[in-house]
Amino acid sequence: MAFPWGVSSIISLISSYLIVSIQPEWSYSYMFRTFISVWFFQVFLYGVWSVILYPKVFSPLIGLPEPKGGSWLMGQFGAIRKYPTGIPMREWVATIPNDGIIRYLSVLNQERLLISGPKALGEVLVTKSYDFKKPGAIRFGLGRLLGIGVLLAEGDEHKFQRRSLLPAFAFRHIKDLYPSFWNKGREAAQAMTNDIIAKAAKGTSSPDPEKAEKTAVIDVGGWASRATLDIIGASGLGRDFGAIQNPNTELNAMYQRVFSPSKQGQRLAFLGSFIPNWILAALPVKRNEEIGEAAKFIRTVCRDLIREKKETIARKEVAGRDILSVALESGAFAEENLVDQLMTFLAAGHETTATAMTWAVYMLSRYPAMQKRLRDEIREKLPSIDDDSGRDVTSLDIDRMPYLNAVCNEVLRYYAPVPLTLREAAVDTSISGIRVPKGTIIAISPWATNFDREQWGPDAHEFNPDRWMPKSADDKRAASGGASSNYSFLTFLHGPRSCIGLAFAKAEFACLLASWLGRFEFALKNLEEMDERNVEIKGGITARPLNGMHVHATVVDGW
Repeated sequence: MAFPWGVSSIISLISSYLIVSIQPEWSYSYMFRTFISVWFFQVFLYGVWSVILYPKVFSPLIGLPEPKGGSWLMGQFGAIRKYPTGIPMREWVATIPNDGIIRYLSVLNQERLLISGPKALGEVLVTKSYDFKKPGAIRFGLGRLLGIGVLLAEGDEHKFQRRSLLPAFAFRHIKDLYPSFWNKGREAAQAMTNDIIAKAAKGTSSPDPEKAEKTAVIDVGGWASRATLDIIGASGLGRDFGAIQNPNTELNAMYQRVFSPSKQGQRLAFLGSFIPNWILAALPVKRNEEIGEAAKFIRTVCRDLIREKKETIARKEVAGRDILSVALESGAFAEENLVDQLMTFLAAGHETTATAMTWAVYMLSRYPAMQKRLRDEIREKLPSIDDDSGRDVTSLDIDRMPYLNAVCNEVLRYYAPVPLTLREAAVDTSISGIRVPKGTIIAISPWATNFDREQWGPDAHEFNPDRWMPKSADDKRAASGGASSNYSFLTFLHGPRSCIGLAFAKAEFACLLASWLGRFEFALKNLEEMDERNVEIKGGITARPLNGMHVHATVVDGW
C-alpha cells in the first residue's frame, strides 16, 4: 500500500487553515508549522495501520500458508536480502505445504503473495492477466532505461503494442535470422580464439600443461554481452555495433556501467519502498547521473537507427529482415514510441541471453561429460566456424540437434535469467477463489516454480538435460521436460505478458552456444566453484555472477 502523498497534503493544508483561522492572531509561519504537524501525524497513523494493524490483524489474506520466523517489523526481508533473488522463494515452495499460493511479508511488513501453482499462475498470467500490472516503482525504474515499450506498457496500450509487434517476432520471420545469429557466433568465437592464443603466448596459467599454448582465462559474461549486443544490433535493428571487435564501444560501455551491481543502486531501490520515485530520481547522486546519461545516449542511438531506416525505406532500397524494418513497415508506431520499443529490445534482448550464456558455460564446465557430448553433436551436425564456403546454418540445422536443444532448455530452466517478477493487483480481484485486494503485490518466481518437485519430479533440483530428450518415438513428455503443466516452466512467463522475443532468444542462444562449444573446451578456474553455493550472484533484473564468470578456455583443434 503506497502512502497517499497528494491526499495527505490536501488534508494537511485544509486542516491547518481551519485550525489557525479560528485563532485571534495567526501568521503564515504558524500555519506552516501546523501543516507540518498535521502531515506527520497522518504519516504516523498511516504507518501504524500499514505496518502493524493491516498485515497483522485486518488483511483478508491472513491464514494463507506463510514462512515461519522472520522479523516482527521487517517480515522475511532479512532472508530476501541475504540470499540471491528467488532462492528464499524456492525454499518456501519446497518446504511449506501450499496449494500454489504463499503469503509472506517484506520490508515494513509489506504484504506479498508468491504464486507458484499451475492454477493460480494460469489466472495471474492468462485469464486475468490485465487485472495485474507492474508495480509503479518497478515501471518507473525500468522505464528510465528501457522506455515505456511493450515490456512496461499496460492495458489497452500494451494490447496495441504487442499486436503491432507480433509480426516482427513471428517464427517464420525468426527462421530467416538464424544465419545472422550463427555468423555473429562465429565472429565472437574467432575473436575469442585470437584473444586466447594471444594471452597464452604471454604465459597465462593453464590447468593442463599440454594445452598451455591454446588456453587462457576469459570472462564469459563479458564476451557474451558483447556478442548478444551485436546480435540484437544486426538482427534486430539493422546495425552492427562492433562490440565483439571492440569492447570499449560507447554503447557497450554504457550498458556495462548501468547493469553492474551498485550498493548505491541497492540503497535507492530500498528507499523506493516508501519514498516517491520522482524524488529518488531527482537526488544528485552518482547512480542517477549514470542512468540519466545512459538513457539519453541510448535514446539518441535508437532515434538515429529509426531515421536511418526510414531513409532507406523512402529510397525504396531493401530495408532488410531485421525487426526494426518489420515494425516500421507496419506503420503502427510514432517515432518516439518506436524509440521506446528499441530501448526495450536493446537492453532486455542482449542482457538476458548473455546471462543464459554465462550460466550455460558454467554448468557445462561443472559437467565435462555433458560438455563433450554436446561438442560431439555440434561437430557432427554443423560446419566449422572457420568454414568460409558460404554455407548458412538454418533453423532446420538447429532443430535437428536434440542434445543442443535439451541443454539450452535445461539451462533456461535451471538458471532462468530473470529469477523474479512482480505484479500488483490493479483492481479488487481473486486468485484460485481467494479475494485479493487492489494494490496487493504478486510475486512470480521462475527460480521457485522451475524447481518445484511437485511439478518436475524428485530430480527437480538437479541439472539434467536428458529430461528434455525423448525416451522413445512417441514420448511426448520430453517436449515439456517431463513437467506436469505448461506453467511449470516460467522462464518466459505465459499469456499476453509473456516474452514476445521468446523465439528470437531461444534461437540466438542455441546458435551462440553451438558456435562456442564447437570451438572451445571450458573448465572452471576455481575448484570451489564446483559447488554452486560458492558462486555469488548479483542482485538486479538478471541473475549473473557477482564477480563475473572467469573460466579456462582451450581452443580445441579439428573444427
